[in-house]
Amino acid sequence: MEPFLKIECDGALITATLNRPESRNALTEISHMQEFVELCSNLRRDSHVKALILTGSGTAFCAGGNIKDMHTRSGIFGGAPADLRESYLNGIQTIPIALYNLDIPVIAAVNGPAIGAGLDLACMADIRIASTTAIFAESFVKLGIVPGDGGAWLLPRIIGMPHASLMALTGDSIDAQKALDWGLVTELAEPEALPELARAMALRIMANPAKALRLTKRLLREGQHMRLDSLLELSAAFQSLAHHTEDHHEAVAAALEKRAPIYTDR
Repeated sequence: MEPFLKIECDGALITATLNRPESRNALTEISHMQEFVELCSNLRRDSHVKALILTGSGTAFCAGGNIKDMHTRSGIFGGAPADLRESYLNGIQTIPIALYNLDIPVIAAVNGPAIGAGLDLACMADIRIASTTAIFAESFVKLGIVPGDGGAWLLPRIIGMPHASLMALTGDSIDAQKALDWGLVTELAEPEALPELARAMALRIMANPAKALRLTKRLLREGQHMRLDSLLELSAAFQSLAHHTEDHHEAVAAALEKRAPIYTDR
């Protein structure tokens, strides 16, 4: 069987496509989770990669968990309570940790429904854009369960507690326009134009020095749970590193000489 994630490389840009259109890209197997962890591990070691686009094949981004497996209490939803706890910790919860610790920018190109764990997966990205046909739902409560993969932490930080509470406590879906209005996504595109919008956005990001991009993303992440004085201390340390990169010197020289910079990612 083909891998769950279809990986494409375009220079320093990586696109990972959830590739189970027949199941609406549902996260159903431990192997699916392991592919995310392996991808992130590889990308962390590859200093040449500057951005990752995450999207889905077919008409859906990700339909979340497999309801049939929930019904039969099989697969990742089988076993006693202690077994289920281990299944979550060592299964789907490895994805937010892996993506959160990834230093390169991640763009989620939400091409269709992002439901339950699918919405939470989109929230693990740094930036979300969406097709006009996309819908979003934090729908766990409708199945009598809770957000088990970080949604209760991620979603309020993106759209604020009132909107996150409304989505999580009703389980109702919102359309792409409301997602844009609430700040869940930053841009919308017609379905056929979404891949190019994602690529253009990635290229705008990748036009900047690689080391500065990674350090900036790390500061944004750490700033979500640090005190201001602690973040300032970390910023000073990161800035001292940035000032000694070749790309910083090139950027300053290019600005003074009124020309386009030529970066070497060093």
